[in-house]
Amino acid sequence: MTAIFAIVKRLLASNKISFIITALVVLCATSSGNVVLSNGNYTWLLAILTPFFFVFYDFTKLMHLGTSKKDYFFSCLISYGFLAFCISLFNTGIHLLIDPIYSAQTVINMMDVCKWTENGIITAGLHQMFFLLLVMVFLHVLLSMQEHWYGWLTDALFVAIVCVFTPIAPLRAILAGFFQIIMFNSNAVLHIGICLLLSAALSLCGLVVLKRKTL
Repeated sequence: MTAIFAIVKRLLASNKISFIITALVVLCATSSGNVVLSNGNYTWLLAILTPFFFVFYDFTKLMHLGTSKKDYFFSCLISYGFLAFCISLFNTGIHLLIDPIYSAQTVINMMDVCKWTENGIITAGLHQMFFLLLVMVFLHVLLSMQEHWYGWLTDALFVAIVCVFTPIAPLRAILAGFFQIIMFNSNAVLHIGICLLLSAALSLCGLVVLKRKTL
């Protein structure tokens, strides 16, 4: 465990660019419209950027330092969990303390759009945390696959799903239903449970992919 926590510290420390970019976007994002997106939602950018650095930068560095693939992967999962908690806490705080100040504008926070706040602000934070964890694990696994043929096949499959399902009404309804379950879902038990199950399934896939990954 000591080695894993040391790796976690290194992963988070090497993720400075993601933190800086996210902070700049959160602080500088403005809009002159009557309806604006909450600045707190821009913290989600950190969840999108982080897997890129963990996969394309930190993996090679840590392998050269003698880190085992298993320790690297579990350290990434712990880091994602920690960041998901921090991002959720930060956005929730902005939603409670900062968003109400803009009385001249209607501020929309994705926690409201996704119906997570229907269960109270604490539960909404949990909704958000586990959703962001799922996003980071998904991106990590997808990015890790890019060196292999099945990574490109997966990319092509996602593109095909969007291109085929979007214009056809019955298929579009299926796609919308999927996002309804994993994102726009006010049922706390169902939503959090599905996010955890998908995160676990993706993590297992990530371990399989990692075994094949080379420097």
